[in-house]
Amino acid sequence: HDMANASVPWGTGVLMGLADPNQTVDGSARGGLPLVPLCTMCCCGLLNHALTVVFMVTLAFAIVIGNVVTLTVFMQTRQSRTPQGYLKVSLAIADMIVGVLVVPFSVYTEISLMVTSAPPVWFEGGAAAPARGGSGSTSWQPCMLIGPVFASCTFVSISTIFLMTVERSVAILRPLHKDTLVTRRRTLLLILISWVGSFLLASAPLVLSANLTLEYNGCSRMCNYVPQPTSLQLRANANVMLLFPAFDFTLLGGTLAANALSFTGIRRYAHKRKRLSEGGQGPEAAASGGSSLHRPSFSDIKAAKTIGILTFAFTASFSPIAVFVLGNVVGHVWCDFSFFAFWILTGNSCCNVIIYSMRDHRFRKGVTLLFQKDRSPPHSEKS
Repeated sequence: HDMANASVPWGTGVLMGLADPNQTVDGSARGGLPLVPLCTMCCCGLLNHALTVVFMVTLAFAIVIGNVVTLTVFMQTRQSRTPQGYLKVSLAIADMIVGVLVVPFSVYTEISLMVTSAPPVWFEGGAAAPARGGSGSTSWQPCMLIGPVFASCTFVSISTIFLMTVERSVAILRPLHKDTLVTRRRTLLLILISWVGSFLLASAPLVLSANLTLEYNGCSRMCNYVPQPTSLQLRANANVMLLFPAFDFTLLGGTLAANALSFTGIRRYAHKRKRLSEGGQGPEAAASGGSSLHRPSFSDIKAAKTIGILTFAFTASFSPIAVFVLGNVVGHVWCDFSFFAFWILTGNSCCNVIIYSMRDHRFRKGVTLLFQKDRSPPHSEKS
């Protein structure tokens, strides 16, 4: 029978052998004819479908423009030549790939569904059709690239935020050892490991299990990992796909723990400064006493708070998918909810530039200089 295709990057629907109650299939769909596209809340009717496409196009532009501005500002300032700058550039690149490849592919697929009567071969259930023609293998289709790219960019974002949090924790808790422990070479090596490891992890389900493929999911409106229609090895598929949530939740837990340590250190330092100030020697004594306490710099404290906000924003955008995973485990199939969960996570790719603009005055100054530079000065000023 048909299996529920969960709309999360790792395709948690593979954990359950449930029929999708929202799926509409004509009687001969499994005989080789294409499936009828799902009629979900986002895409049922021409108006809803058109509004969904407008939303996707707007989100793609916001992601690309925001991260191009972020990359340009960081590359033109000293921030890009620090370990923290390298990590921010890596995060912006991962987010921009989502806006350049992943979201536009969904836009293309949705427009194809609007203007043609038959869904494309990569739509849910269509990838298995060539295998019935006698060749015995499924032809390559774009989801085989788009799916792993989105999953790997999600993993890169999580791992990069984790590394940024650890870097700030070292700066707060061990300020005298920061330059020794956190070097540019080590940071670049960790970024390389993050990217390579993320792409390997995203490709692992296809390598470790011959019963998994990628299709454009009718609920999430993106490419997801799904079991082959003829696959009966549900437990083996579930074991492979558990790699994804295990990785995500482990790194998110570590990130939250590192943030807790950083803010505990900041609070402890604030209490010590307050005690010194109340000792009757005035603010100067508090400042000099703070130096003997090996206090972190003000910029380190502010950066730690900014990264804490980044972590909170990513956790908030990831939480709906966590709820969706738990729902799948207990047997619920939430098709409409999966669309919102999936695209809330995607929308996080344009949030970082907003957070930097609100929290980092150097970034705001860099953006101002960037747009002022676009206006060429009058000829009289050159002379």
